[in-house]
Amino acid sequence: MAAAKNRVNNGQQYRRRGSAAQYVYGNVAVEAEPGYHEQSPEKPKKKVSKQVRKNRNQALHMNSAYVIFLTVAAVMAVIVCVNYVKLQSRITDRSKNITAMQKELANLKEENNAKLNAVMDSVNLDEIRDRAQNQLGMVYASPDQIVEYDNPATDYVKQFEEIPDDGVLAQSGKSSR
Repeated sequence: MAAAKNRVNNGQQYRRRGSAAQYVYGNVAVEAEPGYHEQSPEKPKKKVSKQVRKNRNQALHMNSAYVIFLTVAAVMAVIVCVNYVKLQSRITDRSKNITAMQKELANLKEENNAKLNAVMDSVNLDEIRDRAQNQLGMVYASPDQIVEYDNPATDYVKQFEEIPDDGVLAQSGKSSR
């Protein structure tokens, strides 16, 4: 079998006796023979009937009404697209505006809470009571000055006349048993 092969180019190319096929190993490629290109045979053109040619020409021809319809449809599509882009732009602007207002609201709430805490910390109720009693002469009410009353109608009372001694201002529509 070894006698059937010829060695050429340092073991890179082998050829069998009686065969024109070459095997190339490595990165060296053999150049193709000049002028050798396969050409496909030309196909004969079919004869097209007169009716088929007429149908093709009619299919390619557009009348003016169809062109006007396509133009109007294209213009409407462009108008819809432009309005859609404008709407998206407005939505984006309003979203940014809402975000800015939410940040401003959060800052104002934080500032308000800080000021409220500062006011609450600055108010000392013991100091106010001491000043009211010592400097302004206020005293606690004695038990005989306190009048308790029942108001079954509402939780809010406006006093237009004296509170009765029994403490009942109004009777509900229900009779008591």
